Amino acid sequence: MTPTPATADPAADAWEERDAALWALLDSLEPEEFLSRMDVLTEELGPAHPVALFERAAARDSLGHSDLAVPLYREALRGTLPGERRRRAVIQLSSSLRNLGKAREGVELLTAERERGQDHLSDALAATLALCLADAGREREAVSVAVAALAPHLPRYQRSMANYARLLVSPEED
Repeated sequence: MTPTPATADPAADAWEERDAALWALLDSLEPEEFLSRMDVLTEELGPAHPVALFERAAARDSLGHSDLAVPLYREALRGTLPGERRRRAVIQLSSSLRNLGKAREGVELLTAERERGQDHLSDALAATLALCLADAGREREAVSVAVAALAPHLPRYQRSMANYARLLVSPEED
């Protein structure tokens, strides 16, 4: 998870650099050490700061604690998350909800987020939506979303695959 700097403020940029450096250590630190360092770093922003809440949620989520991450994501989204963090929070919250057996809520959040437009996280959103749809018992829609997201990346057959994806959920009548 590589955060995006939120401002041109040198102090904020320095904090973002330290945050990115800590995320780079995720796989080399013991989970408790990583969480402790993240909590210390985010405390600099204040416990209720939306970025601090998001980063604490993401840290817990990355270590398999969806149950601890969900309330933090929700609180972060009640605030103003800068840059791509808001969209990441929706994607990650939805994934965590899916892990907790609440895939339908994830589908609702991701569907609303998808309507906000396209960006470099759109494929991640689609992948998470496909997983939530599958867990919600909507497998045809899940395959449709996944194939539609994959189609533009194929060396050939983009048009055909996009059409097949559409037909999975809207079959043409004979």
